[in-house]
Amino acid sequence: MLVLVICSYQLSAQSDVRPLDTPNWPEADEEAEWYTVGGERHGISYFKKHQYPEVEYKPGDKLTFDRYHTADVMYTWLKKWAAEYPNIVDLYEVARSFEGRPILQVTVTNKETGKDTDKPAAYFEGGRHSGEITSSESILWLLQHLLKSYGKDPTITQLIDTKAIYLRPQNNPDGSTMYLHTAQRNRSSVRPHDDDQDGLFDEDAPEDLDGDGIIYTIRWKARPEKDKGNATIDPRDPSGRLMKRVPEGDGDWMVATEGIDNDGDNKFNEDGIGGLDLHRNYPENWRPGKGNDLTERGYTQRGAGTAPMSEPETRSVAMWMLTHPNISVVNSMDTSVPMHLRPPSTSRSAERMFPEDLQYYERFDKMGLEITGYPWAGDVYEVYMTRYPTDRVTGDPSRPSPLFGHGPDFGYFYLGAIWYGDELWNGGKHKDYNQDGIYDGLDALQWDDQENDGAGFREWEPFEHPELGSIELGGFRPKFFSQNGPPAQLEQWVSKQALFNLAMAREVPQLELNHVKVESLEDETESGTYSIEVSWTNTGKLPVALKQAQLIKIVQEDRAQLEFDEELTEGKTPVVEIVDPATHDKTIRAGYTRPGDSRTVTFRVRVLKDKSVEGKVKVLSTRGGYLEAPVKMGTGN
Repeated sequence: MLVLVICSYQLSAQSDVRPLDTPNWPEADEEAEWYTVGGERHGISYFKKHQYPEVEYKPGDKLTFDRYHTADVMYTWLKKWAAEYPNIVDLYEVARSFEGRPILQVTVTNKETGKDTDKPAAYFEGGRHSGEITSSESILWLLQHLLKSYGKDPTITQLIDTKAIYLRPQNNPDGSTMYLHTAQRNRSSVRPHDDDQDGLFDEDAPEDLDGDGIIYTIRWKARPEKDKGNATIDPRDPSGRLMKRVPEGDGDWMVATEGIDNDGDNKFNEDGIGGLDLHRNYPENWRPGKGNDLTERGYTQRGAGTAPMSEPETRSVAMWMLTHPNISVVNSMDTSVPMHLRPPSTSRSAERMFPEDLQYYERFDKMGLEITGYPWAGDVYEVYMTRYPTDRVTGDPSRPSPLFGHGPDFGYFYLGAIWYGDELWNGGKHKDYNQDGIYDGLDALQWDDQENDGAGFREWEPFEHPELGSIELGGFRPKFFSQNGPPAQLEQWVSKQALFNLAMAREVPQLELNHVKVESLEDETESGTYSIEVSWTNTGKLPVALKQAQLIKIVQEDRAQLEFDEELTEGKTPVVEIVDPATHDKTIRAGYTRPGDSRTVTFRVRVLKDKSVEGKVKVLSTRGGYLEAPVKMGTGN
């Protein structure tokens, strides 16, 4: 029933997008002093509204990528483009978020060349994690690039004529809106969550103590009677600005995000707004959160949610994929490693993936690195987890480590698709200044000093803390440096990532008809017999089904059928009869067409003497598209 509701609503919503109802949202209330989540003052740590010069809060006449854009501004552009390009853009509401905000999506395809569901497809998404807003900008950049290029760039014109591109810029509008209107930042959903498992929800979020709209870092000398030092001053930095995290008890300093200890447990800001991770909420290899393993010895996953797809944002993505099996490639993006990130997340690639499928992924890895220049591409379990030779806190050698309920694993193992979860931006770690093979905070500090006028780091300053007394406040700026780049850096990051996604979309399987040949087979029966030969080729660079897709039966074999009016095939003496194949459904299954390969099938049809019939041949491919052509047989044909 859920599938049917989503599909039918999507179709009706394309022509009637519901309004955003912005007056009901806290960011639209000009009189309110406090920003609220879910209509309530959230937890103990209330937070004020802010506006940042790096963000565009009201849509301008021209869309540029020298500032970040709110969901409201993005949605304004989606509506504008849907009206301006009605022949190639459909805009619709695919779901509502936890707070009830619309989640809007567009389909880009030439409607005159067929329905989107009859074409090979790609899906790209941003904005899943609240504060990782660079990914949303990449989707918006790609959409504008496609629309401006259609009819001018032959490759993009052909792409939109023959394929469908599904684009969702804001999968978590609750989180991004909070992030862009307040000093707060969180990992994912704003649904209240008991991060520290004390029975309270969101009771210890950070506070902007000095009222500048930014949650910086606080540091103080560890007090032996109260604190277990968790940091030292990094000896590599002669300025004394850079802090190095160490295991609790091994440091002589304490560092924490700016705020107070709201719940009196001698920990700072350990239970902030929300805490569920929408990228740990997928059904493939899902594991419960800590405290829900009754043996206390099994694997658990922080932020997993109460059940797979418990969150409407994740559920809407999964259901879209399941109801649109024509999708072959996906990128659901975050920040800020940066890396082309793919499955597996719980085992080594060679241990779990079909070798043929892995080769396609490795080709995309290479392609991505060439386009974006990221330092890494590969699987989560091994490459991501060992990209640094040692653990940056403990100093232990890095080793492969599992991550559960992850989107790329859902994409490959559950859907048999190419699915990336790319991470954009790198926190200013552009250059390995000390040539130690690691891009880290020291490199970010030097890049900020030399290339960013020091705007990404606030010098440590004395501050009188309401609980701790004399401390220091400063460190890297989180919103527009560590987690997302300075606006001057924005377009180069989002455009390169968008061009990688565009390159993947061009690779999807694409069946094209070679010919449909009708030949008379002379015999002595009272009716004429004809052969109908149908031939097609996969002109794409991906197979119509990865080996994994074949295994899990989400993609059917490519099939050919003949279709005639019922009045020609029904009754005691049908005018036309499909003799071969002799099966009841009269369908020829031709296997899975690989890139560059062709398939040829032949029907044998008997037509009543002195009759002329017309029909059509159909080629049906789950991911290669739908093809049809007319056929004529009988007297006079």
